[in-house]
Amino acid sequence: MSNYKISLKNFTEKNIFELSDKFRGSDPKGNVISFTNYYMEINGTPFYGISGEFHFSRCEDAYWEDEIIKMKMNGINIISTYVFWIHHEEEKGDFRFDGRRNVRRFIELCKKHGMFVIIRIGPFNHGEVRNGGFPDWLYGMDCELRSLDERYLFYVRRLFKELGKQFDGLYYKEGGVIIAAQIDNEYQHSAAGWEITTGVSEEWIPTGADGNNYMLKIKEMVKEAGIDVPFYTCTGWGGAATPTKEMLPLWGGYAFWPWIFYSHKGEHPVTPEYIYRDFHNNEVPKTYNFEPFYQPESMPYACCEMGGGMMCSYNYRFVLPFESVDAMANVKLASGCNLLGYYMFKGGTNPKGQKTPFLNESQVPKLSYDYQAPIGEYGQKRPSYDRLKRIHLFVREWGKKLCHMKTFLSSQGENIDPADVETLRFAVRYDGTTGFVFLNNYQDHVPLKEKKDCTISVQIKEEEIRISNISLAAGENAILPIGLDMMGIQLKYATVQPLTIVRAEDDTTYFFFSPEGLTPRYVFDAETVKGVEGEHRQEGKDKTIEIYPKQNEMDVFIVKGIKSKIRVVTLTAKESLNFYKIKLGESQFAVLTAGTLLQEGKTLRIESEREKEPIYFWPEVKLEWNQDKDKDKDKGQVKAFLDMGIFKGVLLGRKKKELPVEVRQIGPARYTIKVPDHYMEGIKELILAIQYRGDIAHLFIDGDMIADNFCNGQQWETGLRLFEKRLTGERITLLITPLKEGSNINVESTMAGRKEEVNKMVASVEKIFLKPVYEYRLEVD
Repeated sequence: MSNYKISLKNFTEKNIFELSDKFRGSDPKGNVISFTNYYMEINGTPFYGISGEFHFSRCEDAYWEDEIIKMKMNGINIISTYVFWIHHEEEKGDFRFDGRRNVRRFIELCKKHGMFVIIRIGPFNHGEVRNGGFPDWLYGMDCELRSLDERYLFYVRRLFKELGKQFDGLYYKEGGVIIAAQIDNEYQHSAAGWEITTGVSEEWIPTGADGNNYMLKIKEMVKEAGIDVPFYTCTGWGGAATPTKEMLPLWGGYAFWPWIFYSHKGEHPVTPEYIYRDFHNNEVPKTYNFEPFYQPESMPYACCEMGGGMMCSYNYRFVLPFESVDAMANVKLASGCNLLGYYMFKGGTNPKGQKTPFLNESQVPKLSYDYQAPIGEYGQKRPSYDRLKRIHLFVREWGKKLCHMKTFLSSQGENIDPADVETLRFAVRYDGTTGFVFLNNYQDHVPLKEKKDCTISVQIKEEEIRISNISLAAGENAILPIGLDMMGIQLKYATVQPLTIVRAEDDTTYFFFSPEGLTPRYVFDAETVKGVEGEHRQEGKDKTIEIYPKQNEMDVFIVKGIKSKIRVVTLTAKESLNFYKIKLGESQFAVLTAGTLLQEGKTLRIESEREKEPIYFWPEVKLEWNQDKDKDKDKGQVKAFLDMGIFKGVLLGRKKKELPVEVRQIGPARYTIKVPDHYMEGIKELILAIQYRGDIAHLFIDGDMIADNFCNGQQWETGLRLFEKRLTGERITLLITPLKEGSNINVESTMAGRKEEVNKMVASVEKIFLKPVYEYRLEVD
């Protein structure tokens, strides 16, 4: 048993003050976005922003709307997107905003679904795009890039003018949703190779040398082009230029570093990303990955690039642990972050160029930018999606209180060795009455041990709260409440994680879940409780009432207070991953489904790879079923009515789609794949899944590459909906570049002959199959 202590006795409120008018903007209705030195506000009320990166030009425009909805359903309320110069002016003077490059339509769809937008307009972006986003033609121009050279600024000014036309009418001040613009990216910190030279001289784009003067000049040009937003941002890490009187510096963190394998030899190092810190404390002016050129408490700690995933580079093929994503969100939340920002949230595929077909940089696949993100390249829902959704539900419900809370670290603080597998990692955020204890038992590149029977003593004023019997499974994280007011009923602490509150007329339901390894327990102040109803074990101790809900299944109990009555639902960890909160009209509902839920008004759609999919509601809803037989095939049919705890549901089902696939080997590492005719009938998407061994794999239709992948041992997936018309009567060619041992180029010929000689090659297909993705559609009355 391990005992830990943390003291909140010296709590004093944060010195919160408004930032200048440079961080403020109004819409035509008088709504105001602004910033204090600690958080974002809307109309003077704390607003907890949750941003997810989605590169519109890396996704076919036909898919945009559903992917935006998926992000919204997850709790994202701001979409951040790079506008890559090379995607729009690949040929000098010829600007393209058609199809997947139509940034205006993308932002209009964000507006349709109530999502704010941050445009990251460069001119330099990086994002693993060719030349960091600079067009090839800039390489040979008579100017110094990323500088105050007027010849360079001429082309930047022309770019911004064209972008300004696309954004016209979509700014917040005009009733639109563009609330911010990022100026350049990592200026004076990072650059990219000129891909036109890669493999020969490998010349690099300048990182810049003009400091804040350059950033301010670019901002001036942005505004001259009419790109007028409530606030402007810049990246703050790595010594990048950060003119904080004019721009909000944004931060982040990655635990997987493919870029280090340009030169690094050996195993990937363990990173300090999963140690709790205090990023908003003048007494700690610098800490790991946070060395600002300003006093920490003078600006909010906000993020734009927390690792929502990571790409595989050619030299580093790894499988992302999906629990790493929500563990980082937990750590950033506890460490004082009041604006979460993930890069990437939605993976994608690079568009093909007009002159240069492949617009990714050479360290990553030519087309794929899946990024192992919460939403995959072809719309797949990854485990990180559901794990993040739980944290986002918590933030959306208690974010306003969280914005005022200070960070308190354990006695070890930020000095815990990342390789320490024994010590319990925890921190507290607290506002003087309410707080949350954050636990993290995940570490990159070192598996932590399961924590068992730990006790945390939290000293608050004259009272000590002892949270005993804390156990947490390896790889998991948790958020535990202390001093939580539940409509006048005081929850002193609990060993369950708050999810959300569903409010109905005269009926309020609090949802919690039990993280893996923790034994669920609620400890109420007995003076605020008149009675408890339900099937549970109950104890009375030291003026408290302790409730031990059922484990390994949903538990429900009722707590009666002096003036109120609440329902408390404890979900299992597995059930919590399937949890959504929706609004139908003015009413709130909790939904459980393992599928991907999309909502538009009273229409609910569920994406699923299963031909039977249950969905449950609380409170119960009336569902309308279209009985038209032809349409029924597309929407699915009710197979049964279901009950689970307080939830009522239905089992949706449809006829299983049989999709045999014909695979033929036609060379040592070359295969053809024949997909059945009419393969898309009655399904939303068809995933071609390939398990293979080798170095790189490519898919072609009639010689045109449609997808590629760096082998990391995982199943490779490609969506075929985009290629439906092209596949009629055609076969897909799969070509695997082998892994080679003892490769040598024989140049001994006197007649300029060269040939490759290899001792051993590995290239094989283990399995190829098709996975249909169904869509069920419900109309809610």
